[in-house]
Amino acid sequence: MKSILALVIAASIAMPALAQTPKKVPAKPAPAAPAKPAADVMIEVNTSVGRMVFLLNRQKAPITAGNFFKYATTGRFNGTSFYRRVQTLGTTDKGFIQGGTTDPKRVLPPIAHEPTTLTGLSHVDGALSAPRWAPGTARGDFTIMSGDAKWMDADPKASGDNLGYAVFGRVVEGMDVVKKILAAPVSTTKGEGVMRGQMLEPQVKIISMKLMPPIMMPPKAMIVPPAQQPAPIN
Repeated sequence: MKSILALVIAASIAMPALAQTPKKVPAKPAPAAPAKPAADVMIEVNTSVGRMVFLLNRQKAPITAGNFFKYATTGRFNGTSFYRRVQTLGTTDKGFIQGGTTDPKRVLPPIAHEPTTLTGLSHVDGALSAPRWAPGTARGDFTIMSGDAKWMDADPKASGDNLGYAVFGRVVEGMDVVKKILAAPVSTTKGEGVMRGQMLEPQVKIISMKLMPPIMMPPKAMIVPPAQQPAPIN
C-alpha cells in the first residue's frame, strides 16, 4: 500500500513538469526569392524595304517589352505594316516612324504605362516606344525614333499629362531602314487631325518578326548605340 501511494505522489509531482514542456512550433518557410526579371532579347524584323534587329529591354521595361515580345513571337505583327512617318520640321532624316496593328483579331488587352521616370530609359536615337492615348491604353502599335526625341519622355514638372511614352528597347541593326521609311512618300489626304499628311503611301510591309537565338546575341559591351556607330567606309 505504501509503495502504491509513493508512486501516486511521484506521478503527481512529475505531471506539472510534463505539462510545462513547450510544444515544438513548426518553422516558418523561408520567404520566396523575388522573381528575376526576364532577360533582354533580340527580335529580327524583316520588312519590304530591309531588315532590322530590335533589342527588347525586358529588365527595365518588363510590361511594355513583354507586350511587344508577345506580339512578335506569336505572329501578330506578321503581315502588318509601318503606316506613318513624322519628320522633324526642316529635316528628312529626323523624327519617328510608326507601325503595328489595330486589328481586333490581333490586338491583346491594353497594358499598364511604364513612364521613363520609372524605367530610366529615354527617347534617344533608335529607341522603341509604345504609342498611347491615355496612360494604360497602349496595345499593338510601336514607334522608332530617328534622332533624339526626349520631349517624349515623362516630365513631372510639365503640366497636364506629363507621363510621356514608354520606351522598351532600341534598334541595334538597320537604322538605315528606319531612315528609308522616314523618307518614304505620304498621302496628302489620308489621316485625321494632326496625322493628315503623315500616312505612308504605300505602306511598308512587315513581312515577319521572330526571336533570335541567344547564341546570336552579341555581348552588351559589343552593342553600340546607333548614334555612336561608325559611318560605313565606301
